[in-house]
Amino acid sequence: MSPHIQQTLIDARAALDALIANDATLRAIDAAGTLLADTFKREGRVFSCGNGGSMCDAMHFAEELSGRYRQDRPALGAASISDPSHISCVGNDYGYEHIFSRYLEGHGRSGDVLLGISTSGTSRNVVAAAEMAKKKGMKVIALTGKPGATLGTLADIEICTPGGKFADRSQELHIKVIHILIESVERQLFPANYR
Repeated sequence: MSPHIQQTLIDARAALDALIANDATLRAIDAAGTLLADTFKREGRVFSCGNGGSMCDAMHFAEELSGRYRQDRPALGAASISDPSHISCVGNDYGYEHIFSRYLEGHGRSGDVLLGISTSGTSRNVVAAAEMAKKKGMKVIALTGKPGATLGTLADIEICTPGGKFADRSQELHIKVIHILIESVERQLFPANYR
């Protein structure tokens, strides 16, 4: 057996153990879950964005809320900023750094929430989205992988999951956080689903 297989799993476990031991981050996850649930209670909307694998995570987050996570319940107003026609239009006309902020300029409203995902915490288009969200009176949850990064400083709640030298460990923790956030929303809004 290739030695890297076991080492990869050991590294992943170490990153998860570090997250479990980080009380401040666990409290941030809890606060983010409450913010999301409160937003849906007020019929606000939640938007998510990211690049590459983080865009896939943003899409996964939104579809689990608007579709279904574990059991049937009403749809929730969540959308990822991932429409190819919007991205190519804005990228062509204004520049790639504006693809998310331009969407929020048109769709975001005061009281809505943005989940911005960036393992580096410095992706210019995600940072610009956070800046636009704040301008629109929205709340910002940042899901990052490096403490002290620009995106985190703009956020109302930063959830930082450092996973080591490369982004893949952080991304593995991001999907765990995303699932926890969705479950937290469901537990608050649809408690019968968890009895």
